[in-house]
Amino acid sequence: MNNTTQHNSIGKLIILGFQHVLAMFGATVLVPLLTGLPMSVALFAAGVGTLIFHFITKRKVPVFLGSSFAFIGGIIAVKDITGDIAYATGGIMAAGVMYLVLALLVYIFGAQKVRSFFPPVVTGPIIITIGLFLAPVAINSIISVAEGGALWVNWVIAASVLVTMMVVSVFAKGFFKMVPILFGITVGFIVSLIFNASGYSVVNFEALEKASWFSVPAFVLPKFSWQAVAIIAPISIVTFVEHIGDVTANGAVVGEDFFKDPGLHRTLIGDGVATMLAGFLGGPANTTYGENTGVLAATKNYDPRSLRIAACFAIVLSFFGKFSGLLSSLPGPVMGGISIILFGMIASVGLRALVEGNVDFKKSRNLIIVAIMLVLGLGGASFVITDQVAISGVALSAIVGIILNKVLPEHIDN
Repeated sequence: MNNTTQHNSIGKLIILGFQHVLAMFGATVLVPLLTGLPMSVALFAAGVGTLIFHFITKRKVPVFLGSSFAFIGGIIAVKDITGDIAYATGGIMAAGVMYLVLALLVYIFGAQKVRSFFPPVVTGPIIITIGLFLAPVAINSIISVAEGGALWVNWVIAASVLVTMMVVSVFAKGFFKMVPILFGITVGFIVSLIFNASGYSVVNFEALEKASWFSVPAFVLPKFSWQAVAIIAPISIVTFVEHIGDVTANGAVVGEDFFKDPGLHRTLIGDGVATMLAGFLGGPANTTYGENTGVLAATKNYDPRSLRIAACFAIVLSFFGKFSGLLSSLPGPVMGGISIILFGMIASVGLRALVEGNVDFKKSRNLIIVAIMLVLGLGGASFVITDQVAISGVALSAIVGIILNKVLPEHIDN
């Protein structure tokens, strides 16, 4: 039986889908907050984009598409140069077209040719880097102390979340075992409210109070200029490598070969069409989300329908500001506690890929490849192409690993 084919009732799927919404929400709304794009449009585009992705990938890949961080610098640069963020969304549409071109190349040369560049000695460190690259986000969410707060309070809240998730994951039975994140967030929020009542500023309801009950997302039609396209579209080359890493990580968690079925070209087309739609509506570029892959690993529920339900939640939330405001009020320590496990789960899957791939670390060749990839990916290295475009983090690590794997001969230690 396909690992993604699981028998869950509609009620269970709704709860599982809501859990995925909680995991993706903070990062997805952060991109529009940093760039000036409408938050409601980002949520709407993420939801619709995810549904499009699932349709194009034959409803087989349990992926959620959220706002891409890779495009933040390009969007801000275009906004500063042109004075109109609509030109940035035009560039995002062009980036989506680039995805389609890359998908065509993959289709022509074949997924097996692409796969030859990604053996376990390369994919393992990529997956590890995806998880650990996000680790500082989790810790910073915990140690960021609001005015009137205290660091020890934040750690107590985060610990309450971690302990709750561990207890539910290890000792709970049946369906409850699949929703540790909901339990963790609930307990963490209750503990936060207790500290609030004790005089510590942990929960901020300002976003909830200011939000309207109902409003249509503030869609913005794109504008086009060659300058904006030249700044933003090349970023898709970088995210292409990240896309391969994310799909590899997702497949490793689920235990399926998504390169083969439905095919890497389909996942790229899904990502590209979703990004084109996001740009057309006035939202940020879409990308596969490691947070939701972490949820899959934590819950061991891989049913793609739960991700489609999460997408529907995101669309609905884009029209209801109060609920978005409530989710925005979730304290950093709560989300930080959740993220420690989610991001760690992804990294653990990377370690599993190395073990199951029988990577022999007695060989200097393999040690060198993994060592260099991990340091480049986690050490903050970057390769600047232009003032607005740079290859960094996961993408740089992956590119170097691919090159080393091809350059260093297999018989180097023989």
